[in-house]
Amino acid sequence: MQLRPHLLSSNNFCPLQSGYRTGHSTETALLELLNDVYTAGDDRRFTVVIGLDISAAFDTINHHILLHRLQTEFGLSSTALDWVCSYVSNRQQYVKMGRHSSGLLDCCSGVPHGSVLGPLLFAAYVSPVGSVIESFGVRYQQYADDTQLYLSMRANDTAHNLNILRACSTAVRDWYLSNNLLLNADKSDVVVLGTANQIRLAAAVDSIEVAGVTLPVATKLKSLGVILDQ
Repeated sequence: MQLRPHLLSSNNFCPLQSGYRTGHSTETALLELLNDVYTAGDDRRFTVVIGLDISAAFDTINHHILLHRLQTEFGLSSTALDWVCSYVSNRQQYVKMGRHSSGLLDCCSGVPHGSVLGPLLFAAYVSPVGSVIESFGVRYQQYADDTQLYLSMRANDTAHNLNILRACSTAVRDWYLSNNLLLNADKSDVVVLGTANQIRLAAAVDSIEVAGVTLPVATKLKSLGVILDQ
């Protein structure tokens, strides 16, 4: 009850993280995305949306980086920091099938699944990636480990804006790698959204480079349980 408001009120907590926050949900995240898409369409621009895929994100959080980030960016210290350290440390896991169980294995990374604090700690852990994305002028939305990058453009400046998306997605991949997270570029999805006329103008965009991988442009993308088509 003390840690949640402290983290959420910090200027270093990502403002576009919609997970685990009062007044935010998958619905508000989708409304933000679609409002930007519709506004761009009214301005005669189509929007390229990239849905990023991250591998086992909650399981790969580095405890040392997490505690350092909570201390330097969110101001935790002394007893509060020791408490979080105790919470994530010295945990074990095993697999059980019927009456049979495997041996115990130490959990040297990650946050507990199904816990109250796990998702909140993850959101704080990945908050800095928002600043990386914003530095390229790219729009984005986050819900836990679900991230969408998007940029609106006109047909005559497509090449320039696709280069921005390429550079941004590569920087995001590198940030994830440096923080013990893995972006699966080949499992990410790309879609172009706009009016029928804008989609025709964007027909030449049949593939987009995302974090070093060339992905085909799909006719639809599943975002937060909702299918968005062209």
